[in-house]
Amino acid sequence: MRVRAKICGITNIEDALNAVHSGCDAIGLVFYEPSPRNISIKDAVEICNALPAFVTVVGLFVDALTIDIENICREVPLSLLQFHGHETEAECVSHHLPYIKAIRIKTSQDVSDAESNYQTAQAILVDTYKKGIPGGTGEKFDWSLLPEKPKKPLILAGGLTPDNIKQAINAVRPYAVDVSGGVESEKGIKNHKKVSLFLKEVSRASENTYN
Repeated sequence: MRVRAKICGITNIEDALNAVHSGCDAIGLVFYEPSPRNISIKDAVEICNALPAFVTVVGLFVDALTIDIENICREVPLSLLQFHGHETEAECVSHHLPYIKAIRIKTSQDVSDAESNYQTAQAILVDTYKKGIPGGTGEKFDWSLLPEKPKKPLILAGGLTPDNIKQAINAVRPYAVDVSGGVESEKGIKNHKKVSLFLKEVSRASENTYN
């Protein structure tokens, strides 16, 4: 098995293409105005048009209005939706695109609850809990709170960096990993060397863990 990798919080074409050429499977576009990585529809469309084939484009939302999500999906060719708020399963499926549900881990029961409440999700993304912040904290959480054999694919996020990704994959054995702040020069601007190193470490850790 190969651990997949998503580079989230992409805000420009150069960073998107570097991530793809470095070996990522997916890029994340943030449609959440309070985030420093928030992107306009215009910029999102330009990034999508510049991408080669076989790259998953994920749109990230946090308790967004249905009409806003629909407008974005109409304009931006998203492959997958990622919900970080209090969206119900019915709300997640209403947009007729595959989705992943992000949760912030506080207890060992959280993943099981999410699997039950979002049975239609393609995967559960696990992130760090920090009061008032829906994601992107840059802080890791206690990985021992995660189940050894989840029912759904787990996407590990929260404080990942090129320095700790090997340890994270060995400990959690996730389906995929998701990084944003850990490979940035500043918020919203990716450090190309860190992105490349992160993805190389993901590949190495995958070989050591699953082979």
